[in-house]
Amino acid sequence: MNALRIGNCSGFYGDRFSAMREQLEGASDGRGLDVLTGDYLAELTMLILGRDTLKDPSLGYVRTFVRQVEDCLGLALERGVKLVSNAGGLNPAGLADRLREVAKGLGLDAAVAHVEGDDLRALGLYDGALTANAYLGGYGIAAALNGGADIVVTGRVTDASLVVGPAVAHHGWTPVSYDELAGAVVAGHVVECGAQATGGNFSGFRRLVQAGMDPSRPLGFPVVEVAADGSSVITKHDGTGGAVTVDTVTAQLLYEIQSTRYLNPDVTVRLDTIQLTQDAPDRVAIRGVKGEAPPERLKVCVNELGGFRNQVEFVLTGLEVEEKAEWVREQLTPSLDAAHVAWSRVAQPPDADTEEGASVLLRCTVMDPQPDPVGRAFTGPAVELALASYPGFTMTTPPQQPTPYGVYRPEYVDRSQVHHTVVHADGRREEIADPADCSVADPDEGRRPSPYPAPADSLNRRMPLGRFVHARSGDKGGDANIGLWVANDGDPRREARVTWLAKVMSARRVRELLPEARELEVDVYVLPNLGGINVVIHGLLGQGVAASTRFDPQAKGLGEWLRSRVVHIQEDLL
Repeated sequence: MNALRIGNCSGFYGDRFSAMREQLEGASDGRGLDVLTGDYLAELTMLILGRDTLKDPSLGYVRTFVRQVEDCLGLALERGVKLVSNAGGLNPAGLADRLREVAKGLGLDAAVAHVEGDDLRALGLYDGALTANAYLGGYGIAAALNGGADIVVTGRVTDASLVVGPAVAHHGWTPVSYDELAGAVVAGHVVECGAQATGGNFSGFRRLVQAGMDPSRPLGFPVVEVAADGSSVITKHDGTGGAVTVDTVTAQLLYEIQSTRYLNPDVTVRLDTIQLTQDAPDRVAIRGVKGEAPPERLKVCVNELGGFRNQVEFVLTGLEVEEKAEWVREQLTPSLDAAHVAWSRVAQPPDADTEEGASVLLRCTVMDPQPDPVGRAFTGPAVELALASYPGFTMTTPPQQPTPYGVYRPEYVDRSQVHHTVVHADGRREEIADPADCSVADPDEGRRPSPYPAPADSLNRRMPLGRFVHARSGDKGGDANIGLWVANDGDPRREARVTWLAKVMSARRVRELLPEARELEVDVYVLPNLGGINVVIHGLLGQGVAASTRFDPQAKGLGEWLRSRVVHIQEDLL
């Protein structure tokens, strides 16, 4: 059976609007798409959609997806491309109805199905939850496609399920086709974040430019070809920007994972079995992926309204920055009545040759269950200091109105309480059966040994970790994830460098290099097949992105900070 060609046109709510049309039109080489997916949901997105439903219960879905379909539905139907997306958010039924209206308005006949059952708010399991959604697998999507759907929209399925479902429908895999399912999960994980697989957010971007990538061109979105045995090839349309290399694929593989076991509703993936090869320019093959029975329980994304927040940024310029910061803190703090107050500032270079370069931003963030303590009671005293505080007093912007924020927490639910249901285009309802067998993954599997054998005696040089180590970081609720791996640059010392990285990067060393994590629990997992390690810093992001007061609340730059830290590197590795 031919490989199934699946494209992706979105990695988040707000991604490039034109990507759907670009993917549908981009198959100029004659190799068209079979399926086009769009991933719009994240923990923060669910909170945003939840707030939408407070204003209007008929909302709760991704409205930009409706506009994209309105623009591209005729083209998709003409080319026989199925559209699969989790844009249904909290209201997949409402989105399906809206898409039927769009199709009718265009004079097109499109069969629209939706997948539901992830929304657990009605069960009353989580007090005060604004949203509570179980992560569903891909078999509901597969049933919808087998039922003749042209468009399938879902609520909170796992990101990878958008690829798993079409692959199951196309290849006929059973729930115990663990290796095949695991391969599809890996393929889905690589393409779920759009252009992150084709050079976006990639720490080796300079090497891509040196190899001929035009940095002025928009990055193309990824395409994956999924074979019957679960192996796949990551690629992109010919002539599009960016690049697909072993390193860009590795970057996405190590993005926002936990241990060496990647738990999905349909299968447990052994990340330590993945094999990557560069088969041709812009074609990276994924082979050898092994799978095991899926986990017993389903993960649930719970969002609550945590309260209200506000912030102000003071600009401190020139000399005596520390003293200026201390004075304004002492002046403002007695006036603050908020439940939580956080101060942070950026560093200042010495002897700067521009005023902006000589300035520091001092940020004060306040949070409270009620809006009043972070409203005028906060902004008034801050503004009133304008002529009565440190020399050069100014702020980046006038204080704003308080905004609500959410608190995220992961929960787990028995599968028996979740009714994974497909509503076909003709209104027929079909409930998806739970897997017959489940397993429990060992959280210590693949954990870095401690103590690790000491590095070999050698002359050392102090250099940034990023001299030959790439990184990709992100958030998992309140935890931060950093994937580190040695560049696939053809250097014969790569294997020795991989061994060095695993030996050097202990949990203790991570805390030393990232002092903000010094009091936190850190896990390090070794993935030698990918040439790297995965680091999980528990609690660095507090109660999740919406409630975090960190400068980088989603830990997107955390890996780049770690790469910039100076370490001792054996000279024979340089």
